[in-house]
Amino acid sequence: MESHEEKPIIYTMENKPIVTCAGDQTLFTALYSLLAQQLPREPMEWRRSYGRAPKMIHLEANFVQFKEDLLPKEGNKALLTFPFLHIYWTDCCDTETYKASVKEDMQRWQGALRLHGSTDWLVVVVESDGKKKNKTNILPRTSILDKIRNDFCNKQSDRCVTLLDPLKESSRSQESWNSFLTKLRTLLLMSFTKNLGRFEDDMRTLREKRTEPGWSFCDYFMVQEELAFVFEMLQQYEDALVQYDELDALFTQYVLNFGAGDGANWLGSFCQPVRSWTGLLLRRPIDMEKREVIQRGEASLLDLRSYLFSRQCTLLIFLQRPWEVTQRALDLLHTCVQELRLLEVSVLQGALDCWVFLSCLEVLHRIDGCCDRSQLEANFSHTVGLWTYATEKLKSLGYMCGLVSENGPSSEELNRTVDLLAGLGTERPETVNSLQSPYKKLKEALSSVEAFEKHYLELSHAALEMYRAIGRLRSGRLVGKSLAEFYMKKGDPHMAQTFLQDALKSYTAEGWSLPITHTRKQIAECHKQLQKTEEYLQTSALLASDDNLSDEERKHFCQEILNFASQDPEGKDQCVALSMAAFAQLRELHFTPSAATVHVGAALQLDLRLCSQMPVPVHLEQLACGVHYAQVRPAPAGSQRRPGLSPDGTVTFPAANPSRGPHAERRGPAAPALELQEIQDRSPSDNALNSAGVVCKNAHLLMRINDGPASLDPPSVAASAVAMEDGAEMLKASDVTLLPGNNSIIFSAPSLKAGSYTLRQLCATVGRVQFVLPHFYPIVQYDVYSQEPQLSIEPLTESLLAGLPQRVKFTILTGNYAVKKGDALQLSNTASMPILHSSACPARILSSTGELVGEASVSIQSSEKVTSISLPQTPPYHTLEFQLEVLCHIPSAPARAESERLTNGEVRHRPKNRTRYNSGMASIDQKVSIDCPWSIYSTLISLTFYTPFRAHHSLLSAGKRKYIQICLRNVSDTNFRLANQTLTERQSTPALQLLSLNAKTHQLVYSKQCVYSLWEMKWDAEPPPCLQCVFAASFSPADAPDTELKPYGYEFQLERVTTLYSVKAEIQPAVGEEHCRAGALCRLEVSVTRLTDPSEAEREDEEYGENEGLRTTKLMYEVVDNSSNWAVCGKSSGVVSMPVAAMATHKVQMEVMPLFAGKLPFPSIKVFKYLAHSAPPTTQPDADSCLENDNLSLLDKGLEDQGDTASLRSRGSVHSLGSGEQQPRGPPMPRLEPFSPGQVFNCSLARQVLVLPGTDDHVLEVNVT
Repeated sequence: MESHEEKPIIYTMENKPIVTCAGDQTLFTALYSLLAQQLPREPMEWRRSYGRAPKMIHLEANFVQFKEDLLPKEGNKALLTFPFLHIYWTDCCDTETYKASVKEDMQRWQGALRLHGSTDWLVVVVESDGKKKNKTNILPRTSILDKIRNDFCNKQSDRCVTLLDPLKESSRSQESWNSFLTKLRTLLLMSFTKNLGRFEDDMRTLREKRTEPGWSFCDYFMVQEELAFVFEMLQQYEDALVQYDELDALFTQYVLNFGAGDGANWLGSFCQPVRSWTGLLLRRPIDMEKREVIQRGEASLLDLRSYLFSRQCTLLIFLQRPWEVTQRALDLLHTCVQELRLLEVSVLQGALDCWVFLSCLEVLHRIDGCCDRSQLEANFSHTVGLWTYATEKLKSLGYMCGLVSENGPSSEELNRTVDLLAGLGTERPETVNSLQSPYKKLKEALSSVEAFEKHYLELSHAALEMYRAIGRLRSGRLVGKSLAEFYMKKGDPHMAQTFLQDALKSYTAEGWSLPITHTRKQIAECHKQLQKTEEYLQTSALLASDDNLSDEERKHFCQEILNFASQDPEGKDQCVALSMAAFAQLRELHFTPSAATVHVGAALQLDLRLCSQMPVPVHLEQLACGVHYAQVRPAPAGSQRRPGLSPDGTVTFPAANPSRGPHAERRGPAAPALELQEIQDRSPSDNALNSAGVVCKNAHLLMRINDGPASLDPPSVAASAVAMEDGAEMLKASDVTLLPGNNSIIFSAPSLKAGSYTLRQLCATVGRVQFVLPHFYPIVQYDVYSQEPQLSIEPLTESLLAGLPQRVKFTILTGNYAVKKGDALQLSNTASMPILHSSACPARILSSTGELVGEASVSIQSSEKVTSISLPQTPPYHTLEFQLEVLCHIPSAPARAESERLTNGEVRHRPKNRTRYNSGMASIDQKVSIDCPWSIYSTLISLTFYTPFRAHHSLLSAGKRKYIQICLRNVSDTNFRLANQTLTERQSTPALQLLSLNAKTHQLVYSKQCVYSLWEMKWDAEPPPCLQCVFAASFSPADAPDTELKPYGYEFQLERVTTLYSVKAEIQPAVGEEHCRAGALCRLEVSVTRLTDPSEAEREDEEYGENEGLRTTKLMYEVVDNSSNWAVCGKSSGVVSMPVAAMATHKVQMEVMPLFAGKLPFPSIKVFKYLAHSAPPTTQPDADSCLENDNLSLLDKGLEDQGDTASLRSRGSVHSLGSGEQQPRGPPMPRLEPFSPGQVFNCSLARQVLVLPGTDDHVLEVNVT
């Protein structure tokens, strides 16, 4: 805009409420300026009808001289020329003057008001002190005022007021003046409210008649605009804007009804052809020309819309809402275009584009005139839509008038341009002096090709910069795409390519498939014109695979590629490498075998499933896959599963969308799909459909801006293709024809060297064109392994049982070794595990996949130290299997249990796979040394056998008679047949005899069950102090009765088996009672009797004393009741001196109390050896032996807790011989030592006594045992 251009003036309404002044005009003239200045200073509260909110307004008035012509005529309802208040001014102080002239003048004034029905008037009597001094016969001031009130204001006394010296500055005058202003504002507001309410009622009545014939919208328009003018006159711009909005909505509804078939008669005047398209006029507050046309009913649709919007624009500017003007302007322009179509108005081609273009620039010029540059830049989002719309319309005019074509406009287009310029008419006076007026711009743009290009580029780049400034990149790229089309028309594809690539970037990132297709077609044309062969072929491949195109178009672009491929190479341009993403897509790759792991030299096939995107069959000269070799040591097949490889050997490739371009996977996932929902607007009265539309439910996701730096150029794959050609390993398939859709190509993979092979690239060659897939995702690889021979021996059952023949399987994995004729396995023999064999046994030969290849036999020869197994010929990477029988002898000595401690004190742990199933079974480890023909080293293999039985013994006593009980437990899961159970003494003592008390010679031993055997010991002389016993039996599986019986032995040792003491107890009731009673004291008598004289061994081991010439030993007794049936009263333990002689007896008496009624077992009686401090400790009993009585245990509490005893009270004197703790330092202390099993016999162990309940018990408690 030029510097000398003047900005438009914002006009305001000059109209004010009219107030007429009659009477003394000289008096009024003197007060006019003061009155006009001070009237609007104080606001008044305006209360309106119909519940509308009150408002504070400042009242102004247009004071004019009273003329009868100003009074409204009958039928005239105009508010702008309506006098709202009539004032009569007088300063008469003389009664005679009042009667002579003033009264008559007021009567004429009142008569005129009554004649026209005006009741809003006021009489002002001005009184001054100057006139009082000049008049001596002046009556008091109330006399004239009273006269006037009596003559004219009988019922409205407030209509007559007095004003005291208004020109003086006294307080009395000021008070009178303020009172007058208040009265004037009140009366004026009352009159205004009353007449405005009446006008609104009449207007509503007129609007309700709109369905009657002859109703005119233009007439109603003028009436409601009158109301808007009144609100604007009161500076109530919001209310004034509401009136125009109501008129806008009413007219719009009539046009929509007309389009639906319900048209009004008055709409015919708006259907006349458009003769002028001068655009909006916003530089005047009121366009009186168009208003007069509307008032005459001759306005066109554009005239009415232009005038209505100009009034709305003026009020919005007054309300300081300029940015709402731009939004309303866009809505108006689109609405007018649609309304012209609905009304079927005849419009010259291009005329509407001219009107829209001029209107857009007029609105922008109007906004520019009321806002500064910073405000405009901060609100580009409100104005950029008008810039874009103006650009589109100017472009449309350029195409229409031939200003875009390379050859210039034709004669027909020139005539069209002349007609369009003629409809613009002459320039308006407001813009004549403006060099950048919309009129001049349009006229200049249509004058020449160069001027059009200048203005179009100027508008396009302005809109583009605004979109970029506000971050609306999508809209900016739409403008850029429009520019690209312009440049293509102008023959400049280089400039067009830049804008098209930006648009394609946005469409691809958001997944708009149809715009992508359209833009790629334009880009392909650019590449073709620029002779960019590689880019053109890549884009053609994308278009040939695009389903949005027709079959003819797809075949065209595919043929373009094939034509280039069939041409002879020229110069350095030997071949062109393109991306395979558009040509074909990988679906899946299937390995045979499925593990994708083979040994060296094995066959491996790759079945590649390829989906061709081309619309026609394409013949490939070669389909090659580059393979990268890595020299690693892969594991054999089945050892681990490769990620991405399914169990059936298939690798599935993710599906790609070719419309997103070759780099789609690097730009992230596609935008979400549209979620559209239909919306309908129905009438609440009859449910008729008013309008229908579509709304996007996930617009917040679709409208996210994703502008990453990803390039849309086709990938450079030429270097990759050359590198693949030079690779050492390749998979190739020649003369392959790819049909549209899925295809299967089979490759044979190289497997001559051990290592890992990774598929890197895929290249399809079509003449001079190579389609290259730069990498596979997920990673695809197969392994070729070279394995050393392996030998393993495995049991055929879950556990190997010792003592029985067991079958084991020999498995030889030949690996890279070929078993030749004469190769043999050399097994070292062991006495504890002989190998049971015949001269030959069958063998099986399996392939690497587990398939049976053949059967053979192995010959076995055995010598004293070595067993030789001759192997049949077996190829590499095969498996040789055969079975042998072995026997592990059960050792005669007790096998060490799994939980037994080692010599260093640590617990011996076995592997989990050995102890999990065989918990509780003793194990025997057998080592086998094998010499293999493929190794110079011996292979040591361990086999673990488990003893099926566990035996333990018990020594039982009956007085002096002794019995040995053997418990044999079957700890395996097999049932056995047991026979020939014997028990012998290793030293074969002649005086000792073991008499079997077993009736059965053959028995069945079920799994987890026990068999007991019993022998009685008889001797003629004193038995030896230590007996070595051997238990022997024969067994075989119960389910194989013909199997030879196998031996089982168990050895154990017994010491000091002779019974030394007999303990007997008696319980007597209280004196005078026949039976014991609960809660009553009873007498317990304990007798300890020596049964034998001391033997020689006993004399050496034990300590004796002298008492009255007799040899004695000290014993300690203890009476305890662990079942809480008895309460021991008094002392419960003590130390006695026992004569060492046969049948020597010692009796101890004490009192006990039964706590329950019933047959109660006797209390437990324990006897220990009491060793003085000088006695040496004896040897600890054998841990493998079994105590006869469980209650003969060491004392676990101090003697001081046992009542009054004759023994020591110190806790330290009671110490277990079996304790491994170090003896405390200090003086030696007495100790207790238990007797060996069988040395003490308790005659009262199982006895019971009858206890009756007490006589005073209310609750009877009976103990039943």
